Amino acid sequence: MAMGGNDDERGMMAQINVTPLVDVMLVLLVIFMVTAPMMQQGVQVNLPKADTKGMNAQEDTVIVAVDRNGRTFINKDEVPGGDLRRKLAEMFATRTKKEVFLKADAGVPYGEVVRAMAEIKGAGIERLGMVTEPAQK
Repeated sequence: MAMGGNDDERGMMAQINVTPLVDVMLVLLVIFMVTAPMMQQGVQVNLPKADTKGMNAQEDTVIVAVDRNGRTFINKDEVPGGDLRRKLAEMFATRTKKEVFLKADAGVPYGEVVRAMAEIKGAGIERLGMVTEPAQK
């Protein structure tokens, strides 16, 4: 009885080599771990704390941000002084859902926040939401 044989008797191996697949998945994992912190949207502001229930934001949400220096942004784009009302009116001229979220730094004077709210309302925005961080319990 012969132990070995020629190639015709053995046939094809039916196992999948998963080593290349694992290598690719590990590389993708590292790439996503490195890029995930960079995916944060908007302007970095120190939000005030509030004890409220969170809201779900849709993709087409418009966020107006006021940073510590009093600069105003629509999403990530800085808006020169006095142009907020005009820019928002242009953005929402064709939209049916007129909703904006206001994100103001905790160190911004109250008057600046009220001014931004007045400009938003003056642009014809029907709903205005305030963005805060959850309070520590």
